[in-house]
Amino acid sequence: MNYSIGEVSRMFDLPASTLRYYDKEGLLPHIQRQGTGIRRFDQQTIEALRVIECLKKSGMEIKDIKQFMDWCVEGASTYPLRRELLEKQRKTVEAEIAHMNKVLDMLRFKCWYYDQAIQDGSEDRIKSLLPDHLPDDIQPLYDHAH
Repeated sequence: MNYSIGEVSRMFDLPASTLRYYDKEGLLPHIQRQGTGIRRFDQQTIEALRVIECLKKSGMEIKDIKQFMDWCVEGASTYPLRRELLEKQRKTVEAEIAHMNKVLDMLRFKCWYYDQAIQDGSEDRIKSLLPDHLPDDIQPLYDHAH
């Protein structure tokens, strides 16, 4: 099945201009065109777009995504290069997740902290529990965030 740029735009919640940009940058090497130059997206191109969007959401730069897509076109000889690039990005994403989990624990701790302050009418009791006499379910959040 082939899809129009409008259909793909809705499918991926992307502006058509982004899809045109990807095409212009050579990220969609197998895109088909009808006689008047209208882009048609087949399943292979849809799958490539899924990979591109995943890599983009992972924080990979467009130039590196283009390199990856170029390697895909080159064939099996580039498997090790593709694997290496994906491994590097996986490590980057895992480090970002670890950082964001620390941030999330700080937010969870602070929400608990202010719930207690609101309930008590002051921060005095809570401050007396810092740094290592917090409730068992809160202490790990505090420790991880600090």
